[in-house]
Amino acid sequence: MRIALGFLLSLMCLTDAAQAVQDKIVVSGTVPTEAMRAQVLSRLRDLYGAEKITDQMEVGNVVAPANWDQYVLKMLSPNLRNISAGQVQVEGNQIRVSGNVKNEALRQEVTSTLASSFNQTYQVHNTLQVSSGQQALDETLGQRTIEFESGSAILTAKGRIVLDEMAQVIRELNNARIAIIGHTDNVGLRESNIELSLARAAAVRQYLIGKRIESSSMSVTGSGPDAPIADNSTVEGRSKNRRIDFKILN
Repeated sequence: MRIALGFLLSLMCLTDAAQAVQDKIVVSGTVPTEAMRAQVLSRLRDLYGAEKITDQMEVGNVVAPANWDQYVLKMLSPNLRNISAGQVQVEGNQIRVSGNVKNEALRQEVTSTLASSFNQTYQVHNTLQVSSGQQALDETLGQRTIEFESGSAILTAKGRIVLDEMAQVIRELNNARIAIIGHTDNVGLRESNIELSLARAAAVRQYLIGKRIESSSMSVTGSGPDAPIADNSTVEGRSKNRRIDFKILN
């Protein structure tokens, strides 16, 4: 996300080629005072975490509209976290917001919140779009993996937390048909890895059934080590290859 302030405050959420959210927030532009810069950074760090904020703001000799700082800080609300691959620009009293949200209800909620953050002298130009189902799944999973106990198909507590988030998104997809695909690294016998990857995919499906996802809407496949996304010769690469993918079939 990129936020452009002042005469350009940009907030951008960056994605990689696989549409996995990088969780990087870039804030840039010119603000009237150092105090305003500090307030904006503090608000964004509270919203996203300090480690995710890249500060490219400058303090310059610019004249802001009356109460501009109050309106901008009000705009920087938790609702912005619903926007991915997006940008918010504030140029004087012109507000432009673009990007993706997961559903129409969120689009309307974000739109309403932005509109209520400013008075009638401001104009909000909104081009938010509802993500495709696949994009919503990819963005929710991000760069995380569904974790299992070592060498087994037993979900860890962290794995269940991620699946709880995935279940919420899947329910919003109106029973779209989804393939759950298990993958492993290349350590050990291929046949054993295929069996393990299938068992893990089946465990994910069973967990999601318990979260009120229709069993008939989910299929499972075990690809074992046959579809790596990273180098199996490194520890980091093998970790990335041990994963669960979610693919919409219709």
